[in-house]
Amino acid sequence: MTHILLINPNASSATTEMMVNIANAEAPAGCCVTGRTAVGGPQMIVNERELEAAAVEVLKVWHEAASAHWDGVIVSAFGDPGIDLVRANARVPVVGIAEASMREASQGQRRFGIATVTPDLVAPIEQRARVLGLLGLYTGIRLTQGDPRELAADPQALEEALARAVQRCIDEDGAQAVIIGGGPLGQAALALAPRFGVPVIAPISAAMRQLCGQLDIARTASGAPPPRTAQA
Repeated sequence: MTHILLINPNASSATTEMMVNIANAEAPAGCCVTGRTAVGGPQMIVNERELEAAAVEVLKVWHEAASAHWDGVIVSAFGDPGIDLVRANARVPVVGIAEASMREASQGQRRFGIATVTPDLVAPIEQRARVLGLLGLYTGIRLTQGDPRELAADPQALEEALARAVQRCIDEDGAQAVIIGGGPLGQAALALAPRFGVPVIAPISAAMRQLCGQLDIARTASGAPPPRTAQA
């Protein structure tokens, strides 16, 4: 059995459960995702101060969970808070949902945009694209209107608001793929994917795919067999 730890930097156990369900749905047979939730901080990260504080909380979660056996780690908040700290302390692959979704969206040199709800996180999201060397393909962010936490509490309103933002990424910015930028937006991202003619990237699923790919590479190098694929 392959064991994946998903760290939710948002202090919401309900959000962690949703994220774990999405990750497990993407996981191959023989792979199990377990969630851990940050204790400190807000239930939904919406600004740079909260994102920076979340890095410390993510490292705390890793230290508390590290006594168990893990084959890989997902940091499940857009902006990837604490990912470098965990990588410095873990001996297994560590993937962030912003990193993974940007890499997937940019495959084949596609131009990609981001639809999200958090105007105060525009700068650190752009910085993430810069650090990954993808700024030349990044078409920018389109935002929903209103308070992010209030919108996230209404799933139908959230989906429709994000749909409008996705359409703007395509029509106004020329995006060839659009990321739904936020861990707590994971369910909306899945719902939106069939509604558009360009790929709509769900970041938690993208992180799971990237991590499984890295683990397959590690197994190939070690001579160990890959996990069984899920049966239809």
